[in-house]
Amino acid sequence: MSDTQRIDCMKCRHYYVTWDPNFPKGCRAFGFKSHTMPSIAVRSSSGKACLNFESKTGNGQTLK
Repeated sequence: MSDTQRIDCMKCRHYYVTWDPNFPKGCRAFGFKSHTMPSIAVRSSSGKACLNFESKTGNGQTLK
């Protein structure tokens, strides 16, 4: 995946919805909750696209 490609966390097996109304989106791979999509939080803190994306389809392919 290139650094300019947008990652859809909702298609990632690590994404989950939390019970915390202040931080409703979570990433199990990085172990954090966020108000924004985790891939946006990763890009803003590291400057790079998320490298832990794994498709929910289970076949190893990324979804578009």
